[in-house]
Formats: sequence, C-alpha cells, structure tokens
Amino acid sequence: MLCVREKISLSELKKMSDKMFGNLVKAVVDVEQRIMVVDAPFHADQEQYLLEEGSAQKNLWGINLYPDNFGTPQWIVFDSMINLRPGWGNKTRGVDDPKVQELIREIITALVTA
Repeated sequence: MLCVREKISLSELKKMSDKMFGNLVKAVVDVEQRIMVVDAPFHADQEQYLLEEGSAQKNLWGINLYPDNFGTPQWIVFDSMINLRPGWGNKTRGVDDPKVQELIREIITALVTA
C-alpha cells in the first residue's frame, strides 16, 4: 500500500495494475487532504489505512484507475463498496455528487504525472 501525497507517475500505476488486477489500480481518495492510497487489493484496506492516519470517513471515496485509459473519461471510474452511504445521501457504489466527482478528478490530475 502506498500513500500518495505529492506525485506518482503513470508508469508506476501501470506496474501496479499489471501486478494486481491486470488493468486497474484501486485507490481511495481523501478529498479534504487531497491525497490517495493505492496498491492494495481492497478499497476497505486503503480506507482503514487513511482512517488510522486521521482522515475523516466523510472525505474518503473509492475509485478505480485504468492506466491504459489515461486521458479518457474511462481513466477514473467511481465504483467501490465503501462509497455506499445511504445515510449520507450516496445510495450507490459510485460517487453520486457531481461536485465531489470533479474534486476527485482534480486531485487525481494533480497527483498523477504522465
């Protein structure tokens, strides 16, 4: 598991995807701290790591990154069981709020270098 606070290269993500799932890298983004955790088999493990590091649950969102789709709409996919929060208004495994989606896109764009 790797916490990305500054930058990570697309080639590093590609190596992770080859090692883990062949085409994707699971990530959990803290939208308040503007960081993400990658390189773990489960979003729940990444979420737990960030919670132990002081992140607030409401700020954590699970996504999948597809390095081969970099630069396309399919590069970031909002899909994780940790996103299912009906009590907080998120009733799907996606990220229902378009503003939060855009914030996540901005964070990923700042953290991942081509």
